[in-house]
Amino acid sequence: MRRLVGFLSVLLGGAFVAASAEKPADLIFRNGRVLTMDDARPEATAVAIAGDRIVAVGGDAEVDRLRGDGTRVIDLAGRFAMPGLIDGHAHFVGIGDARIALDLRGASSWDEVVARVGAAAKKARPGEWILGRGWHQKEWAAPPEPNVEGFPLHASLSAVSPANPVLLSHASGHAAFANAAALARGGIGRLTQPPPGGEILRDAAGEPTGLLRETAEDPVLDALRKDLAKRNPAEAQADLDRRIDLAVEDCLRKGITSIHDGGTPVEVVKRLRERAEAGTLGVRVYAMLSAPNEVLEKEAARLRVVGAGRNHLTVRAIKRLADGALGSRGAWLLAPYADAPGTGLCTTPMKDLERTAEIAAANGYQLATHAIGDRANREVLDVYERVLARHPGKDLRFRVEHAQHLAPADLPRFGRLGVLAQMQGIHCTSDAPFVVGKLGETRAREGAYAWRRLLDSGARIGNGTDAPVEDVDPIPSIHASVTRQPGKGPAFFPEQRMTRMEALRSYTVANAHAAFEEEIKGRLAPGMLADLVVLSKDLARVPDAEIPSTEVLLTVVGGKVVFEKAR
Repeated sequence: MRRLVGFLSVLLGGAFVAASAEKPADLIFRNGRVLTMDDARPEATAVAIAGDRIVAVGGDAEVDRLRGDGTRVIDLAGRFAMPGLIDGHAHFVGIGDARIALDLRGASSWDEVVARVGAAAKKARPGEWILGRGWHQKEWAAPPEPNVEGFPLHASLSAVSPANPVLLSHASGHAAFANAAALARGGIGRLTQPPPGGEILRDAAGEPTGLLRETAEDPVLDALRKDLAKRNPAEAQADLDRRIDLAVEDCLRKGITSIHDGGTPVEVVKRLRERAEAGTLGVRVYAMLSAPNEVLEKEAARLRVVGAGRNHLTVRAIKRLADGALGSRGAWLLAPYADAPGTGLCTTPMKDLERTAEIAAANGYQLATHAIGDRANREVLDVYERVLARHPGKDLRFRVEHAQHLAPADLPRFGRLGVLAQMQGIHCTSDAPFVVGKLGETRAREGAYAWRRLLDSGARIGNGTDAPVEDVDPIPSIHASVTRQPGKGPAFFPEQRMTRMEALRSYTVANAHAAFEEEIKGRLAPGMLADLVVLSKDLARVPDAEIPSTEVLLTVVGGKVVFEKAR
């Protein structure tokens, strides 16, 4: 059908115009270099929009026929436009959280982290929580002294914050560091046993160091939630709205028009829907429910929604975690880490994951499972294979979030099973300095961030940032995808690079497909949602070295200009 439409567009003089485009357009972009990501018409110079939909894509003269007295015309002056970028895995409200929390990125030592917390503690009220995120021990110039497995002990942190519980999230989001007050609030002491799927790191005397891996954070987080629950409903909603607003602002100024939210609590889903239906959400959200199986069995059907608020909110996926992260040694591996004993953590029993998969299949949901280590990926694929076999013919589009380290034997299973690999290009270059140390040379070469092997085997790869683990900015992730070039040092196994068009597809059509939205997003064509971005450089053609300096000039969602860079 798409070939037929493309043939008809040629007969009509080159313009690709919707049959319903009889009234004048509300907005026209012309005189540009438009990459449509649509096979029927890959390139154009002009786009016409009526309401929240594209009505024509083609040459300037043909699209100008839709100009009326009230049409706004934007002259692109040769600039580059493409479909609005879709982040295929991020944590939407977490982006707002990161704008509020103490920023520990770039700290070059544990002492610097402590100093930043100490400064915050001087301004905080007694008993007030100090929350921070973004530290990574591999970014420190030298290991702290004393340390356990390269991680500090909490004594120095506790000394500068005796009156405030402190919880500092690791850059990976899969570990946290707590001071003495936070450990006490969580009831964590020498005799405390970690919950399944978690680890309390201890010193030689058996005392908690402050480092909590995976589910071991939960008791401290529960204490934080209890304090937050003391707020009245108006205060709680105002706080959530503030974080949503900050996330929307960050996305739009970076060209993100849609975002896949990788783990959305029920109470947040409710507020997102209210805002979507009120027209105040701003960015389109594809939400993955984060709730226990017991809740999902009762509430999944009620919570499912597709296209609320003029396609600003869809809730039709469930999120689970099979393991942790490589940087914190929480990724679940088939063989021990190269730099430490142990094979990581399984954070969800596979029998529970299989139950979730059946709940998803029965209620029209997609299942999206975080899996980073090769053991986690294999176990998840095994579960998916069993469940898919029980539901032949169903278009389930089960996903693996991250799929960072794969055993060679499991690489072709993604394409064969139709399981989507939702990966993050920027993770490759951010993690490159420590991956070989964690996995060893052979394992890293064979299966770490194996984009080329996955694509060549028939798998679909969606791209993203895992924000706020990384900045939600798609430009560095696209650059990482096509170069695998860290800031310093050689390219990380460059034979696994994506082509330029594969990288752009991973941020548009692939992520639209991953959300069952390929008929309304990811391409600039008549009938599609009018989401597009104008950039300072042509991402399809500029040299690799120029990609990072590309700027977002204009972001359009639903035919409305929602961000414009100041000149």
